[in-house]
Amino acid sequence: MVVEANKPASDDALALEFVQFSVESGVLRFGEFKTKAGRLSPYFFNAGLFDDGAKLGRLAAFYARRIQASGLEFDMIFGPAYKGIPLAAAVAIELARLGVNKPFAYNRKEAKDHGEGGSLVGAPLQGRVLIVDDVMSAGTAARESIALIKAAGAIPHAVAIALDRQEMATEVTPDGVRDVPYSAVQYVRGQLGLQVCAIAQLSDLLHYLQQQVGGEMAEHRDRVQAYRDRYGVA
Repeated sequence: MVVEANKPASDDALALEFVQFSVESGVLRFGEFKTKAGRLSPYFFNAGLFDDGAKLGRLAAFYARRIQASGLEFDMIFGPAYKGIPLAAAVAIELARLGVNKPFAYNRKEAKDHGEGGSLVGAPLQGRVLIVDDVMSAGTAARESIALIKAAGAIPHAVAIALDRQEMATEVTPDGVRDVPYSAVQYVRGQLGLQVCAIAQLSDLLHYLQQQVGGEMAEHRDRVQAYRDRYGVA
């Protein structure tokens, strides 16, 4: 599926700065990686490798800058277990440092049967909730978060992610798994009605690779472009 082959180069300085940071930190890697959809992707973004205070703090700054630039209005932050937990906490700290102090909460995978009990930790879920996560592959985690938030009587309002892969989501049918002509982000926006803001998109990664002259980066660029041509969405 050929998508936007002649799309103008990205002029999103924040996105390109984030891509460079992710590559230099070893969080965004190139090679051959199997995705949840069973595809062989030439790149992999692993937010779990933002694994020290300096990297996590800088990551939170990227989230906060993108959230503020998006104009999103929200009342609290929610981090879905597990990767969303440190992300939500770090983003809440960074936003407070910038003068925007918001409560935050997260969930456990297993409900606690002692102490305070339950599966939710932190501030009570209420008002318009911003979900903070790393990437969105199929929208499954978003649906789970939405169900938790609604069950608590709050409003799932928006999602902030680090990277929008801009690729077709998959759907399980009686005949197996098939590609669908929209991405997980498009599904969450169009079908679930939530706003989504991403620090960077796959198109920004491609622009970053196009700026790298010679060496193995040229090979990575060709492979990432071929992957987008096959699985990408507009």
